[in-house]
Amino acid sequence: MKIHFSFIIPVYNRPQQIKELLESFTLLTSNDPFEIVIIEDGSTYCSSEIIASYQDVLDISYHQKPNTGPGDSRNFGMKLAKGNYFIILDSDVLLPPDYLQQVSVFLEQNYVDCFGGADTAHYSFTKIQKAINHTMTSFFTTGGIRGSKKTVQHFEPRSFNMGISRKAFKATSGFAKIHPGEDPDLSHRVLKAGFKTAFIPKIAVFHKRRISWKSFMIQVTKFGLVRPILNQWHPQGAKITFWLPTLFVCFTLISLSLSVFYHWLFLLPLVSYVVIVLVEASVKTKSLVIGFMAILAMFIQFFGYGYGFFKSVVYIQWLKKDPQKQFPRLFFK
Repeated sequence: MKIHFSFIIPVYNRPQQIKELLESFTLLTSNDPFEIVIIEDGSTYCSSEIIASYQDVLDISYHQKPNTGPGDSRNFGMKLAKGNYFIILDSDVLLPPDYLQQVSVFLEQNYVDCFGGADTAHYSFTKIQKAINHTMTSFFTTGGIRGSKKTVQHFEPRSFNMGISRKAFKATSGFAKIHPGEDPDLSHRVLKAGFKTAFIPKIAVFHKRRISWKSFMIQVTKFGLVRPILNQWHPQGAKITFWLPTLFVCFTLISLSLSVFYHWLFLLPLVSYVVIVLVEASVKTKSLVIGFMAILAMFIQFFGYGYGFFKSVVYIQWLKKDPQKQFPRLFFK
């Protein structure tokens, strides 16, 4: 089967990020033909002028619609796309020049109907973005769940860097209207429908993520809130490791309390872990400043996710509340 790629990119109030992403498209080294489908999801700050400036050099179709969330916008774009294989990107990523070439080579040798790739930081990113990226991808903070060579099969792709065939899209009806969490939900439904997923090691995109500590805290708290909902929908995907951030919060609070009321040595395990995070982040990013910022990012990630996860467990799993009524901000109508 000859693969024809369609890149599907929803955008919401990010004209500058779209400009940078489209510029990275012009640097792709692959000879494979592709189209870019951009869906403006009810933005206040439209990207129309930016996109128009690239339509002479890239095959772009641009569509505007009311705000219904990223999942529904991706479905909207895939229905309009011409290709038979969709590559879904967030609007705040940059592509490495060999991205499409690596995707093509992998699918030719190991065809799957759904794939995912990792993300990393670009040298031009801010220190906060680099610290957050490190914390979200480090083995010592996430266990490498966002992509590693050890998870090549049965990987749960994330929608910042994800591919899905038209056949799998039609069989699953695409993304649900939950956000975040729409990507692992779709990955589970792809597997249930009998398709294979895979992780492609060499297609990491440069992902800007959040630009402030506050927005990062909101994001990871939502990640925590949505996980018990996904566990309810897909019990086979539930893992004990999802409890680790909540347990870390408890561990931190207990360590601090014992050090105040009994002996400072109770802080030693926590301090040792913080030092490990600091050293690894400083070495990987070649910056002691980013290393210290990664510590803050780590605490925000664990406390935000841990709090959100436990709160959702109480309401969704223990009290049996309806997810959409309990957490309406996680769903689009």
